[in-house]
Amino acid sequence: MSEIIDIFLHLDEFLPKVTQAYGTWTYALLFLIIFLETGVVVTPFLPGDSLLFAAGALTAMEDSGLNVIFLFILLTIAAILGDTANYWIGHSIGPRAFSGNIRFLKKEYLERTHQFYEKYGGKAIVLARFVPIVRTFAPFVAGVGSMTYSRFIFYNVFGGVLWCAIFIFGGYFFGNLPFVKRNFELVVIAIIFISLLPPVFEYFQSRRGKTIQTDAAES
Repeated sequence: MSEIIDIFLHLDEFLPKVTQAYGTWTYALLFLIIFLETGVVVTPFLPGDSLLFAAGALTAMEDSGLNVIFLFILLTIAAILGDTANYWIGHSIGPRAFSGNIRFLKKEYLERTHQFYEKYGGKAIVLARFVPIVRTFAPFVAGVGSMTYSRFIFYNVFGGVLWCAIFIFGGYFFGNLPFVKRNFELVVIAIIFISLLPPVFEYFQSRRGKTIQTDAAES
């Protein structure tokens, strides 16, 4: 587990080694990781935001052999296909997902995502792209629920393009700045911290709402 965390925090060092070893096959590896992170509910632990940022930074290096535009198009397709696969998995399993009898599904993640989805509706598919764990479960919950695929695909495509554009081009333009390169692990932690702010804020807001309702009922 510690090795996985180390790779996660030092993607800026890990990816160049992968590129040197596998060349253009790096595209396929990145495609697979993004597809699995967005498309399979048992792999929410895979890097998403930080991987896109690090990959974007890698393309800015002259000896990387990777093209930022091609990478953006490829990983956007991976993100869209991942969410689509996740939607249909949820659609096929249906309400049984919330029964607690399906061992590989963490019910607390499902419930948290369901609340997020209930509050924001279709926009949750776009917003969830920027929230770890919720990103993996949002399309699944949309498939379990009543959202039609024609409505889902609109938010899926828009969210996928926006997510990949922000982090890949963010990495391309800022990932090789001396300060960022010296403190890449801190940048990764900052990305994770910022992306976790919405659900944390939502949690405390819901707790505050329940407290107000309880006080009102007691008075």
